[in-house]
Amino acid sequence: MNPWLLALLAAVCVGAAGFALVPSLLGSGRADKRIKALRGDVQANRREADTSRNRDTRRKEIQQTLRAQTAVLEKRKRRVPLQDKLYQAGMKLKRGAFIRNSVIFGALVFVICFVLQLELVYCLVFAVAGGYLLPRMYLGHRRKKYQNAFLDELPNAVEAIVRGVKSGLPLNDSMRLVAKEAKEPIKSDFQRVLDQQAVGKTIQEAVVTLYDRVPLAEVNFFIVVITVQAQAGGNLSEALGNLARVLRNRKKMKQKVKAMSSEAKASAGIIGSLPIIVAILVSLTTPTYLLPMIQTPIGNLMLGVAAILMFLGGFIMNRMIQFDF
Repeated sequence: MNPWLLALLAAVCVGAAGFALVPSLLGSGRADKRIKALRGDVQANRREADTSRNRDTRRKEIQQTLRAQTAVLEKRKRRVPLQDKLYQAGMKLKRGAFIRNSVIFGALVFVICFVLQLELVYCLVFAVAGGYLLPRMYLGHRRKKYQNAFLDELPNAVEAIVRGVKSGLPLNDSMRLVAKEAKEPIKSDFQRVLDQQAVGKTIQEAVVTLYDRVPLAEVNFFIVVITVQAQAGGNLSEALGNLARVLRNRKKMKQKVKAMSSEAKASAGIIGSLPIIVAILVSLTTPTYLLPMIQTPIGNLMLGVAAILMFLGGFIMNRMIQFDF
């Protein structure tokens, strides 16, 4: 065979082998790169899935903890003994002293009614009402006044804690700053929290004493934020800043509701005081005109029915202007 022909055939064979092997070698490198990239994506997806699963698990645990804590706080709010009511009103009286003063006041009302020559039954009714209802109404008024004073200063206290945390102070030092410079009753209540921590309680356990003193939703919000930060971490200054904004918005809403319900309150005051004013004016102009209402049994009965109806009307109007947030 011609040598030139053999050389040509050999060159063709070598070229064919080169074309067959080189792309496969290059392709294997590309395939390896693709496989590595695919493996990396799979591992990244697995890490993201594990992180998401851990995040969901932690969120569920926190939600369960907060739900249990909220249930306990609401249970405390529903069942409030007399001594706790005195404590929440900022009064230093003991339960026995309050009951003793109530009995003395009821006896004094009975003596006054007896001196005015009312029937014995009405004397007993007024004495029971004066000894039981009026002291508890006064206690409820003091308790509400204390809670309003606390809520007025709570946003300022939370913002002071936010400023302290942003400046690098720990949470305890920020609360200590509030306990020194805030107004009453925030000052004494936060000092009580610090005293609880001084005897060995954690921040989650110590801050619950605020709810024991002021059982309101705003205080519960503050406790929840502190509890979540202590359990799960996070940006405490941002969470407390959002809480302060929420507290101020709720305060604005309450003031708006108070302004809108002022007309109903004025109407209730005018309607409730009008019979008394008319009776006084009539007694001044004609002293004997209303004597049958006082000196006769049927007149006393009518006065009692009128007083009950007036009380029911005032109670209904008061409940109509009460709003829960």
